[in-house]
Amino acid sequence: MAKAHKQQHANRKMARVLVLVAVGMFGFGFALWPLYDIFCDITGFGGRGVQEVSATGLQQQQSQRQITVRFDATVNSGLNWEFKPTQNTKTVNLGNLSHASYTTYNPGEKAVIGHAIYNVAPPEASLYFVKTECFCFTEQLLKSGETREMPVNFYISPDLPENIKTITLSYTFFRDEKASIAMNHESSITTKTTNDT
Repeated sequence: MAKAHKQQHANRKMARVLVLVAVGMFGFGFALWPLYDIFCDITGFGGRGVQEVSATGLQQQQSQRQITVRFDATVNSGLNWEFKPTQNTKTVNLGNLSHASYTTYNPGEKAVIGHAIYNVAPPEASLYFVKTECFCFTEQLLKSGETREMPVNFYISPDLPENIKTITLSYTFFRDEKASIAMNHESSITTKTTNDT
């Protein structure tokens, strides 16, 4: 009888521990996102440090120092676009406004809205990377069969640490499912109304 009582006591204790662990994990999950935001702001990880400014009245210091910028492009599996940089690398002077572009093609039968997110590597470099124009600032609509060149204007601050010789600017395009469905639904209603009249 005492053995059964001890077993029940051990089971209750284990249940309390498991409940506390579950509550702790749940709380940690909520805290993780703000902690990740703080980490990205400090380190520039995920392109978080990249500044977005208007080119109007832009005055930046120029430098003779040159670095290589690599351009990378990927498409999320939920989007059937073709997406690539028009050039893979470019040598730029720090402080000079530079231009790059990417080409996007929608081979599908319907118009699709996509949105690009970017990353700068190494993460520290994003703190010195400034964009004045980028297709990633807004959603992009590509009609069926449409090809479009998408520009990026940027400069890199002259106080970029000396140990950074190469920067990679990468983009990933994602399908904006809700916006694409709403747009195609609205288009089908318009087509039906036009055909009825």
